Amino acid sequence: MPKFPTEEWASEYVEKLNSNSAYQEAGKKWEGDITFVIRKDEVLDNDAFLYLDLLHGECKGFKFSTSEEDIPKSEFKYIGKYSNWIRLINKEVDPIQGILTGKFKLEGSMMKIMKFTKAAKEMVSTASTVDTEQ
Repeated sequence: MPKFPTEEWASEYVEKLNSNSAYQEAGKKWEGDITFVIRKDEVLDNDAFLYLDLLHGECKGFKFSTSEEDIPKSEFKYIGKYSNWIRLINKEVDPIQGILTGKFKLEGSMMKIMKFTKAAKEMVSTASTVDTEQ
């Protein structure tokens, strides 16, 4: 069982995302990469970064690191502290509501993201299927 956030967790997440037909359908018109930024808090000692190269409902590649310098520049960043990420993975927080309530911050075009809310929800739903050690 992989611990979140780690390279092992990221790899399993991408594998599950690429086999999620609902995500493939919802994201079939999406073009753009995103970095998930997991900020340290009272539980997580260091920030973590997960870059996803997304195109037409598929993750073409990913990179995980605890150093932002190792991560490619992306069109979007979805940023939140570790405890909020755990709530998101556990489906206690909706990804769009998370932005609107200030639990998460989005860097990039909100207009573009709003066109793909179903894809965003499928990405979160997929994260919840990874058997995760917290």
